[in-house]
Amino acid sequence: MVIATPDHWHAIQTVSACDAGKDVYVEKPLSITVREGRRMVEAARRNQRVVQVGTHRRSSQLYAQLAELTTSGKIGKITVSRAYRLSNMYPTGIGRAKSEAPPADLDWDMWLGPRPERPYQDNIAPYKFRWWQLYSSQMGNWGVHYLDAIRWLTDELAPSSICALGGRFAVDDDRTVPDTVQAMFEFASGRLAIFAQFEASGNPAMPRREIELRGTQGTAYIDTRSFQIGPERGGQFQDRQPRMKPIKVEANQANRQLTALHARNFLDCIKSRKRPNADVEIGHRSTSMSLLANISLACRARLEWDAEKEVITNNAQANQMLHYEYRKPWKLG
Repeated sequence: MVIATPDHWHAIQTVSACDAGKDVYVEKPLSITVREGRRMVEAARRNQRVVQVGTHRRSSQLYAQLAELTTSGKIGKITVSRAYRLSNMYPTGIGRAKSEAPPADLDWDMWLGPRPERPYQDNIAPYKFRWWQLYSSQMGNWGVHYLDAIRWLTDELAPSSICALGGRFAVDDDRTVPDTVQAMFEFASGRLAIFAQFEASGNPAMPRREIELRGTQGTAYIDTRSFQIGPERGGQFQDRQPRMKPIKVEANQANRQLTALHARNFLDCIKSRKRPNADVEIGHRSTSMSLLANISLACRARLEWDAEKEVITNNAQANQMLHYEYRKPWKLG
């Protein structure tokens, strides 16, 4: 079964599919709440189902090759990783629209599902729901791709602390998510990850590639086509000699077709019953990072995260946002 519905439907459909004995390929982000994600993992496990999340970089041989280098210490201790998603949507973004009757071929009440009843607007469905907090978020839509890759490349399970800042600073539209937001994640191992979504400016934020990993011996840059590692040189009071040799690796054409490779991995795992490259637990942990950033932004607070218990330990208001009450008659399993 392939789930390609808006984010607020993913959990109900995935749990129902697993309980019905179906294997599932579900688009990212896995869920719209952290509690939903955990229930999806539980449903997959109790039914022994294959659940692949659409973070397709997990099926990249290029990323796997870099992960071997970064997690083995080739570039030293990685203290900062960065990624950005850039698109200048100024001035009108997704536009402004009035409430109106839904198209005749759209069951609007079903589209809303577990979310509150509201009038239809044509800048919500079918695609622009990603700029409406009730149904999605751009932090989830794009952030999960890069945060998942950073988790993999640094061999991290989850952050211990999260802080996000941003707002609707420039774009004049109906969105309910920021046009400018930056989230910072701190890990107990001693490193930071930064993801920013800038939708009021589109010029590059980094010198090259899509993800940067800054190590004490070298800095790695990677995208779906290639990666390169530039050697570090000692700074203040340190030896100025290069600390490693530069590395550059290009992906062949076949290894650039990540969506096809990811789908192939899912189909192979249906036959073998092995866990797929982006297993539901992996997708849940990466999606949770984006969702926690959204909660931090909503609460205007730095959050401390217990990844084992999956609770926020320092903010009761934020902890209540790990899930929400579904509109009747919808329920999770």
